[in-house]
Amino acid sequence: MKRYEQFAEEIAALIRKRVLAPGERIPSVRQASRRYGISPSTVFQAYYRLERQGLIIARARSGYFVREQALRLPGEPSVAAQRLDPAEVAVSELAFSVLDSLRDTETVPFGSAFPGPELFPLARLAGSMTRGLRELPATAIVADMTEGHADLRRQVLLRYGLNGLSLAPEELVITNGAMEALSLGLQCVTRPGDLVAIEAPAFYASLQLLERFGLRAIEIPVHPRDGIDLEVLEDRLARYPIRACWLMSHLQNPLGASLDDAAKRRLYALLKRHQVPLLEDDAYAELYFGTRPPRPVKWLDDAGLVMHCGSFSKCLAPGYRVGWMAAGRFASAVSRLRLMTTIAPSIPAQVAIADYLRRGSYDRHLRQLRHTLQSQQSAMLAAADRYFPTGTRITRPGGGYFLWCEFPERVDSLELFRQALKEGVSLAPGPIFSATQGFRHCARLSYGHPWTARSERAMETLGRLLASF
Repeated sequence: MKRYEQFAEEIAALIRKRVLAPGERIPSVRQASRRYGISPSTVFQAYYRLERQGLIIARARSGYFVREQALRLPGEPSVAAQRLDPAEVAVSELAFSVLDSLRDTETVPFGSAFPGPELFPLARLAGSMTRGLRELPATAIVADMTEGHADLRRQVLLRYGLNGLSLAPEELVITNGAMEALSLGLQCVTRPGDLVAIEAPAFYASLQLLERFGLRAIEIPVHPRDGIDLEVLEDRLARYPIRACWLMSHLQNPLGASLDDAAKRRLYALLKRHQVPLLEDDAYAELYFGTRPPRPVKWLDDAGLVMHCGSFSKCLAPGYRVGWMAAGRFASAVSRLRLMTTIAPSIPAQVAIADYLRRGSYDRHLRQLRHTLQSQQSAMLAAADRYFPTGTRITRPGGGYFLWCEFPERVDSLELFRQALKEGVSLAPGPIFSATQGFRHCARLSYGHPWTARSERAMETLGRLLASF
């Protein structure tokens, strides 16, 4: 056991024994470093681990505290064994049925893939668009279509730099959201019939893209806290001619799992040895609950193998469809393919985001957003503890806005989805997150919308329906 793991377990034991009570402040990083004779970085790693385990929370400018429901949280979901053989992907119809359920504004959106619009500075963005377009030279409207808006590119590169990653400007490709970036990257490195290593469970949109391009999936199990199983991935890379790997190294959708730095190093070394490109979907990068932003696998990329994809859709501007890819050695191919398909993202949308970032409000907005999401996560976990049946297991992610629920095996989440929808509650059933439509007794719930009495009643409704199985 590493020293930070040992220290984390010591703090966890104090919480379990109620030496550290729910709501109590735990030693600061500086205090813990002095008291236990360990480095501040070791304390940070330990506290980040405890956050991911759902035992403590960080509060801005206040420190770390024991979570109120830390001792009552259900266990974590298990890691499901996955089939070894390549799988044909066919989930689109099922996924579309879930998406259609979200059109009714009267439905409680636990199945939503986006946070509530109330959480975003939409009025300020509108002002930024007006101001930015007024100041934009007429020639730039056409000139920026090829490379992307110059100021937006500078702002994205600056954020990479502040996170310790110096990125060559020519590597950056502005796209219509992260999904276009991932789609372009996939097309650049695969052909129909090729094998792609994906997570299991995986974000359903990744499965839909594999289905669309005629690609076959090699499913790699994901631990609900620690991320993709690297031993299984290593075995599959040795057995099969895998052409690409698509994963989320941080706050994986739907589990919320995150790889630590050691796992990221091992992952990159493994892919580099086999010369397998990595599509790193990092759409939730800014939604961490800890005090330090995580570094992506791209941070290790000295061979141009990682196509790191980000977006403003989940953290700032849903609907603006502005994302990007740090495309490594594939930048030229990705850029040309984008020009052959959508040409360029909306210039007004790029201008609006660039102006907003330049004015310095983004980090303040993110701090408030993280705090809100963390509070809403606590509310949903507490409601699940009150209403869901014994034997339910739930993830405790250190960020994002999803919980993954593993119900008793008698539960059919597709039937639960249908019954809940009749009562005005949506959810995302487990089979849409699997190439083989597994995880039938699992579901993803979103706490991304403001928590109200209506949300509480919806959780009670789900609990009543679950009890009927």
